[in-house]
Amino acid sequence: RLAPLLACLGLLAIWQAGSLMLNTESFPTAIEAVRAVPSILGDRESVINILDSLRRMAIAFAAALLFAIPLGLMMGRSRLVASFFNPLLMITYPVPKAALMPIIMLWLGVGDLAKMLVIFLGVSLPVIYHSFQGAKAVEEKMLWSGAAMGLSAPQRMIRIVLPAALPEILTGCRTGLVLALITMVTSEMIARQSGAGNILFNALDMGQYDTVYAMIIIIGAM
Repeated sequence: RLAPLLACLGLLAIWQAGSLMLNTESFPTAIEAVRAVPSILGDRESVINILDSLRRMAIAFAAALLFAIPLGLMMGRSRLVASFFNPLLMITYPVPKAALMPIIMLWLGVGDLAKMLVIFLGVSLPVIYHSFQGAKAVEEKMLWSGAAMGLSAPQRMIRIVLPAALPEILTGCRTGLVLALITMVTSEMIARQSGAGNILFNALDMGQYDTVYAMIIIIGAM
């Protein structure tokens, strides 16, 4: 149970030693960065910006799950659905979602909707993929047994396919959560209005490196 805590302490110790060895202004010590965290969290405007980021990420993440899980399950159980969506996924999956931000800004502006769409795209693809793999791996005998007991196709999807694919779906959700955090910060650094990414970029512009690293710690703790 103490392993994660010890790993964090070890990382901070390496950070502290590396900073003292390099002795450069752009790489403050771990102690200086940790000391800056309470000042950020004690500032009302900074807290509002961080909460705005979490709100956007939560809404986009929930919307992505509601869209991606049913689609992935249908792709896993229907060749027609899979043959239609697979080429689209193969084209869009390798594209960095933050790279789409300038195009989305042209369409939707620089408000919350554009940022949430980038997060939505970043989360949806891994969740669709893992839901597809989980549904595809369900044994046909289980579905035949459900059909023999009188379950309709939607009932078999909910009562048999979904529980059997749940481990894979949760793996996709975990990957999607990491991508949600990454795309949230990068989208806010590109469309700089509010959010944790905006605080991070402003601090970098002003040369407040202790604030930059403190924000990295806060974002990592999210």
